[in-house]
Formats: sequence, structure tokens, C-alpha cells
Amino acid sequence: MVFISKYLIPKGYLGLTLYPFIILKKKQLLEDKVLLNHERIHLKQQLEMLVLPFYVFYVLEFLWRWLWCLNWKKAYRNISFEREAYAHETDLEYLKSRQFWAFLKYLRNYDI
Repeated sequence: MVFISKYLIPKGYLGLTLYPFIILKKKQLLEDKVLLNHERIHLKQQLEMLVLPFYVFYVLEFLWRWLWCLNWKKAYRNISFEREAYAHETDLEYLKSRQFWAFLKYLRNYDI
């Protein structure tokens, strides 16, 4: 289910996923298939990690990467969940063939 709320989305972002919802900043973004695919990849990640552990792991990984490079944007872009979503957001068929816990292969390789 997709909701529109400019108040829930942090500055500099267009959308976020809080299982089972995708929240977008503007109604026009409903037409952005790449963004929606990116957020659907996060839905799949959250579901396969049983939701709550996803958020714990996400925050811990972000903090680890941020402490490593002291750069908010680089730390965010190098979270394994984000790396998988960005790598496959343009492949609108990706979720049909995605392997279980596919984000794990993005844990070791990073661009810091």
C-alpha cells in the first residue's frame, strides 16, 4: 500500500518503506516505476528478515559505515540493503528472480 506524505519523508529523500507501506513525498512519484521498484525491494528485504530485525540491522549497519567514513550520504549509500536496491531498481523484473537474502552479497563490498 502506498501513502503520500511530505511530512514523514526526511529532507533529501523521495520515499521510504515501513512494512507494509511505501510512503512517498509527492503524488507525482506514483508514476516513478524505478522509485517504486526500489521501495518494493525494501519491502521484500523487510519481510524476509521478519520486519523488526531489518530495522535493527539497518540502523546498526548505517552507524558502522558512518563511523568508518564520517560521511552521512556515503554511509547511507553503502548500507547493504540500499546497495542491493540501488543496483536493481531499474530492473523491474528483479523481484521475480531475486534470491533469498540477496542483500548479503553487498555486505562485504562497499564504496567508502
